[in-house]
Amino acid sequence: MACYAVPLVGAILCHVWRTHGHKQQNYFWLNLMLGGGAIFGVVDHLWNGELFLLGPNIAMDLALGCAITATIVAAWALLVRFAAVSPTEARA
Repeated sequence: MACYAVPLVGAILCHVWRTHGHKQQNYFWLNLMLGGGAIFGVVDHLWNGELFLLGPNIAMDLALGCAITATIVAAWALLVRFAAVSPTEARA
């Protein structure tokens, strides 16, 4: 089960992105969310005793990891978007 590897790679790439000049607060939150998704996956696999096992279909495991990562990025994008809306705009 390698589905936690995709958000982990995303968190590492986001961290590298941030350390090379893109220090916006939004990327910090994306980095935390991706790291949290990876940690959740590791804990889930530890709980079920399958941390380093690979499933019979590695492509499906990676596809699940991509779906998890895409969901995290979409949630982050919504949070960034709604954080940018001022309270007066939200009432209109």
